[in-house]
Amino acid sequence: MHNASDSLDGPFYDEVSTGYRFPVPPSCTLTSGDASTYRSICGEHWAPGLDHRLATLLTGDPRPLAHPGLVVAMAIGASTVATRRVVANLFYRDLTLTRPVRIGETLTTATEIRALSDASRKPGAPARGKMLLGITTTADDDVVLAFERCALLPCRGDSLPGHGDDIGSSSALLDLARYEVAVPHGWDLSLLGERDEWQVGERRTDALRDVVDGATALVRLTHNLAAVHRDQAATASGRRLVYGGHTVALAQASLERSMPTMATLLGWHECNHTAPVHEGDLLEFEHELIAQRASNGGQLRAVNVTVTAHRPGADPSVVLDWTPVVVSA
Repeated sequence: MHNASDSLDGPFYDEVSTGYRFPVPPSCTLTSGDASTYRSICGEHWAPGLDHRLATLLTGDPRPLAHPGLVVAMAIGASTVATRRVVANLFYRDLTLTRPVRIGETLTTATEIRALSDASRKPGAPARGKMLLGITTTADDDVVLAFERCALLPCRGDSLPGHGDDIGSSSALLDLARYEVAVPHGWDLSLLGERDEWQVGERRTDALRDVVDGATALVRLTHNLAAVHRDQAATASGRRLVYGGHTVALAQASLERSMPTMATLLGWHECNHTAPVHEGDLLEFEHELIAQRASNGGQLRAVNVTVTAHRPGADPSVVLDWTPVVVSA
């Protein structure tokens, strides 16, 4: 079974066991440089992160806010101690940011294996399995983020170990009430502008499509160790895969453009990577408001975001089905 003394070429699916806790990678103190680099790659349009004076008035705290997408990306990157050999990330679930994070706070991420399940094997195909990870991130020792993600890993050998845990899926009933605990209190949301009268069921297509570039820069910024995001020889197609969090970050920037009164991100109800993304893809974003309720002087909202990739010589392909939960004026 995998242990802390194993070499850096793993772990492989047939070398791990349920309940294993991976060695915690180095903590990371968020800096203004991290924030600027993230913004340059992902195109942040989040007013409280862009305008520190606004953030101070909004929150009553002079410390700059860290973009919640950056916090999530750093946590996912740290969790790749478990997925250096990942074939694909299948889904994320139950992601909740329990409080805003500030520039200058130190993030520490712990990762454990919660379930293992052999993947169906086709004749001639390599042996692979699904690994469900539980991930918890603290900021200056306060738990600020918790979630699960499911990854597909190869076996080192040619046989499956026979794991059959219940992995489940990302699908679950949406319950906005469970995010109420994460809604910031004492924020003056009126400073973000007049209420955005977005009706449930209304779709907004972002007229500004965006190209995927700087992929390896984001991988390095977030300390993502998955080989498929750095080395094209590590992929089945021979093309380097874009880190899924990059696609999510571009989608979040589009949502921020489409809902400029957004106060902050509270969590992800669902996140499914439905097809691979490659550097140079042109992404198109559509946002559908699927639920909302009044909360603490603002609006608690769930938005289903669909991202479609356009590439020369191929039909458009849906690459992301993502449902963030946010609070807005």
